[in-house]
Amino acid sequence: AQEFPNRPVTIVVPYAAGGSTDILGRTLAESLTRELKQQFIIENAGGAGGTIGAARVAKAQPNGYTLLFHNMGHAAAPALYRTLSYDPLNDFEPLGSVADVPMILVGRKTLAPNTLAELIPYLRSNRDKANFAHSGAGSTAQLCSMLFMSTIQTDLTTIPYRGTGPALQDLIGNQVDLICDQPVSTTAHLQAGSIKAFAIANKTRLATLPTVPTFAEAGLPGFELAVWHGLYAPKGTPKAVLQTLEAALKRALHDPALIQRFASLGTAPVDDSQATAQALRAHLAAEIGRWGPLIKKAGVY
Repeated sequence: AQEFPNRPVTIVVPYAAGGSTDILGRTLAESLTRELKQQFIIENAGGAGGTIGAARVAKAQPNGYTLLFHNMGHAAAPALYRTLSYDPLNDFEPLGSVADVPMILVGRKTLAPNTLAELIPYLRSNRDKANFAHSGAGSTAQLCSMLFMSTIQTDLTTIPYRGTGPALQDLIGNQVDLICDQPVSTTAHLQAGSIKAFAIANKTRLATLPTVPTFAEAGLPGFELAVWHGLYAPKGTPKAVLQTLEAALKRALHDPALIQRFASLGTAPVDDSQATAQALRAHLAAEIGRWGPLIKKAGVY
C-alpha cells in the first residue's frame, strides 16, 4: 500500500465560503499541506446548520481523503434536528480540537445604541421592530443569538441567511440590526468602522479588539460563549491513517504562519492536550449533553 496521503485530501467545511469556520479551515488546510507535502483542499458544503456537509463526510469512503472541519454546531445538531442521517458522536473519528473562538455581539453602524447598557432596553422597547440575523439554522450565530435573547428575556425577529458572509453584508448595508458571530469574520469590518461592537462573550478582552468590553464589563455577567472547532474523519478510517492525521494536526497547530493568522483573527490554536482524538471525543460528548437541554429550554424544539 502506498503511504498516506498520496493524493489531495478534501476537508469539508459545512458552511458557506467567507464565514468564520471557513476562514479557520482554510488556514488549517494550508498548514496541513505543508506538514504532509500533499494538497489539502477546502470544499464548502453549506446548508441545514452544517448537517449537509457533515452527512457527506459521514457517508464518505473511510480512507482519510475526506475530512470534516466543524464547529460547536456539530454538538447542537441532535437537539436542533429531530431526524439526522448520522450520529455526530458515533459516525466520525475525532482527530483533535483546533481553536476556541469567543462570540461577539455586533450591530449595524446606524443603530441608535452604542453600548450594551443602551442596547438591552432599546431591544425590549423595540422587540417588534428590531431583528437578529444569523448564518442559518443550527449555526453558532443562531445559537449565540438564541442564548442572548433568552438571557435578556426578549424575543426578536430572527433572519436566517445561507452563511455568515451574506448576513454580514446586509449588516454592513444597514438591512439588519444585529449579529452574534465570531471575531474571525467580524474583526476586519469592526476595524474598518462599517459595523459596531457591543460586547465579547469572553472572560477577557481580545488583543485585536482592545476597546470592545466583555459582557461582564458591559453589565451582563456570566454570558460567555466560545465556539470550538474540531477536525474529524469518517468512522472506520484505518488506525494508521488516523495516527498520521492526528500527528500532522498537532504539528500544524505549532506552525508560525497558522499561529500568526489565528492571532489576527482573534483566536489561537488549542494546546497539545486538546489537539488529540481522545480529548475531542470527550468534549463532543459533553457538549452534546450540554446543548440538548439548553436548546429545549429556549423553546427551539
